[in-house]
Amino acid sequence: MTSPATSTPRGPSLVRAVGVWALAASIFNVTVGGGIFRLPASAAAAAGAAAPLVYLICAAVMGFVVLCFAEAGSRITLTGGPYAYVEAVFGRYVGFLAGVLLWMLGTTAVAGVSSAFAEGVGALVGIEGIRVPVIVTMFVLLAIINLRGVEQGTKLIVVASIAKLLPLLAFVAIGVFFIQPDNIAIREVPSPSSLARAAIVLVFAFSGVETALVPSGEIRDPARTVPRALAIAMIGVTLLYLAVHVVAAGLLGDKLATSTAAPLAFAAESFLGTPGRLLLLVGASISMFGYVSGMTLAVPRALFRFAEDGLLPKAVGAIHPTYRTPHVAIIIQTTLVCALAVFNSFEQLAVISNLAALLLYAGCAAATFMLRQRGIRQEGAVPFAVPGGPLVPIITIGLIAWLLTSITQAEWTVLLITLGVATGFYVVAARTGKPTT
Repeated sequence: MTSPATSTPRGPSLVRAVGVWALAASIFNVTVGGGIFRLPASAAAAAGAAAPLVYLICAAVMGFVVLCFAEAGSRITLTGGPYAYVEAVFGRYVGFLAGVLLWMLGTTAVAGVSSAFAEGVGALVGIEGIRVPVIVTMFVLLAIINLRGVEQGTKLIVVASIAKLLPLLAFVAIGVFFIQPDNIAIREVPSPSSLARAAIVLVFAFSGVETALVPSGEIRDPARTVPRALAIAMIGVTLLYLAVHVVAAGLLGDKLATSTAAPLAFAAESFLGTPGRLLLLVGASISMFGYVSGMTLAVPRALFRFAEDGLLPKAVGAIHPTYRTPHVAIIIQTTLVCALAVFNSFEQLAVISNLAALLLYAGCAAATFMLRQRGIRQEGAVPFAVPGGPLVPIITIGLIAWLLTSITQAEWTVLLITLGVATGFYVVAARTGKPTT
């Protein structure tokens, strides 16, 4: 029995219409983004022919993570997603830091994908030295569009899944017949530290799974639907990624590790010629631009919310008198992301994003363990119980801790400075009596 002190209030009843296959498709669509068009080269550089092992490691880590999200989400129905789970267990300050991590991973992820997008455009048009102009032009246009209204920004987000999946499926279906078996033979397994470093970059392609679990109140029979949909989606994503990498490695061999700008396009050109190269470059560009467009709409709202809560200057939360958009937050966020993309590579930004994400995931896993131990749940509802009980959050934290051993001192420094600055804003807000949630 759940006491009123440990339960969350029941909200209005939603229509539970999302079944197993609909949820699995949603998870699959959210997960497969622009990263897979770029990351095979990074995986090959870090692990060589043993790179497929890294994909399996990432799939295992994310599989445990989403199971924790599924249980925590069924017990805490407050808005806020991951940081709501953390705040419910560890209090306002830790919950606030979780929110900062969520903003940080979104900011660096967008900057990283933007950097990769600009390099892909350069490869597509065959012109060198246009990376910075492409990045700046893209963010100026996106800022203007989003300043004029949320409806305008939303139109850019609607990118058909087939636009990113068709090139990948064609690449695998045709390229498999041109694989050179000697190119994919594993002659040496990398050290655990090398595998961890490769996974800390590659996990970028698997992140975002939890986003599709947000509408948990509309999932039919969650206790059965969620684990089955997660299993189907994660198996599908992993098989697709493995197939893409094996074909690319089978075609390029050692050259895959050095084809950092557009590895799949380079591989496709080897058996489909120029049309194949263009197909993969266009597919990658559409996928990455769609991602950047959507995140440019969403992430500035985090700064707006921080300003509303008194954690940032009031001016950051200003609303445009004509367009009714958080124009100051949009300008600040877009400028910051643009600068990060200009001065950093995709791989550098992907690692920082993954560092923030993994720490957030570890916090959610710890919160899941505590929520179960305390018996916190929505009053009158049966929460989703993770198979394996408390072992799953513990294993999740252990796997994340192993991956984090590959983080460099410089990368930790960036994270700690960001959290330190955020803590300063939090302390000032607390002393002035402003809200902190």
